[in-house]
Amino acid sequence: MKTITFNDNNESVYLFSDSDEVISTESNIKCPRFVIGDMNASNATIHENVTPPEDWQGGRYTFDGVSWVAIASWSDPKLDQIARLEEEIARLKAE
Repeated sequence: MKTITFNDNNESVYLFSDSDEVISTESNIKCPRFVIGDMNASNATIHENVTPPEDWQGGRYTFDGVSWVAIASWSDPKLDQIARLEEEIARLKAE
């Protein structure tokens, strides 16, 4: 696998297959299905031949080229959305 990390904090934000062509330029990173506009050759690193944690999600881990470390402040966006929707349902029911 390949992961792309921000250089300032090592946050792993994208994961690709080793066979995917990922190209870093001075202005962006070109991926198979999209272009990453906020990452480029000066602020991000593409790490190849990595084995991510089984529960990897973008922004959940840092990767320094050797080790994966869970980000303590990370919260699952799905669970956050469920909590917001449950609050909205409760509010609507109370009206």
